[in-house]
Amino acid sequence: MTEFVIDPPPAPTVPVTGNVTGNVSGGGAFPVRRVYCIGRNYAAHAVEMGHDPDREPPFFFQKNPSNLDASGRFPYPPRSADVHHEAELAVFLRSGGTDIPVERALDHVFGYAAALDMTRRDLQGEMKRAGRPWEIGKAFERSAPVGPVHPASAIGHPARGAIMLRVNGEMRQQGDLGQMIWKVPEMIAYLSEYFELAAGDVILSGTPAGVGPVARGDVMEVTIAGLAPLTVTVT
Repeated sequence: MTEFVIDPPPAPTVPVTGNVTGNVSGGGAFPVRRVYCIGRNYAAHAVEMGHDPDREPPFFFQKNPSNLDASGRFPYPPRSADVHHEAELAVFLRSGGTDIPVERALDHVFGYAAALDMTRRDLQGEMKRAGRPWEIGKAFERSAPVGPVHPASAIGHPARGAIMLRVNGEMRQQGDLGQMIWKVPEMIAYLSEYFELAAGDVILSGTPAGVGPVARGDVMEVTIAGLAPLTVTVT
């Protein structure tokens, strides 16, 4: 038996449900291993960020497993005055491997959830201009609010359907999952060419146009067709 020299930190988890109401009673918990995030995966969002929306090879960055947070609260982070919301579909893997064929990629999916990729846009912008990594703008504490995981065995694999975000009841983001440039099976296959994917991995699949700032006291609501809505208060 391994004797740890310090107490091991708790494993990050996300609650699991089997229905669209978000009731997680008895649903268990999904243990998180890694979090991959695809950039600019909706054409309109690529345009609003100043990039060409043509289908070029995808790129990914990572958040930390502990960044996923299901508390329904998002603490406004320090050292930033421009924090943006990005509504996303989160994909949870039950298995993995390398060089996964596109046609077999969905076999590795456990389920899906509504999520947010919160971004310190001012700090991310500084890193971009300096040619440096984005983690300071993307991978800060509790930067990935997430709703309950819906098993694919219960809801199937959502490939189309509305994805929307409201702030204080006002529509900010509105798109359709079918507008993804790189679809979920393609993301899994591409990632597996460069990383050994495994059970517990999570993929944030990109955000539609309309990203923008939030302030303390704002209430964000992400709705994705077929999933429980995610409501998060900025504190």
